[in-house]
Amino acid sequence: MKFRDYLVDKKIDPAAFAKSEPARFSEFSKAFAQMHPNSFTMQKLFLINSIRRLYPLPADQWVKADKRTEKASAPVLAKPASKIAQDVKKPSRPVIKPKPIIKKK
Repeated sequence: MKFRDYLVDKKIDPAAFAKSEPARFSEFSKAFAQMHPNSFTMQKLFLINSIRRLYPLPADQWVKADKRTEKASAPVLAKPASKIAQDVKKPSRPVIKPKPIIKKK
């Protein structure tokens, strides 16, 4: 993932951000290249929120399909067995009989 794609994912306009604050943009870009996006988010969370308010991405440019928000399909459940199979009794658990007590004389 590139830094500009990351900014779009966070709903920040990368062009406006780079034009207004080139020093901060290059600093963030270098830091982003050296670490995982989640680590970058955790380190710069409060700064990202203020930047998002200053340089919002127009609504028509938002990413339509976000992989993280896609819902998984419902699990496929097996159909219940037919009535004939339900009538057949299943073997019950074995019954344990107590041992007889033998008295010694």
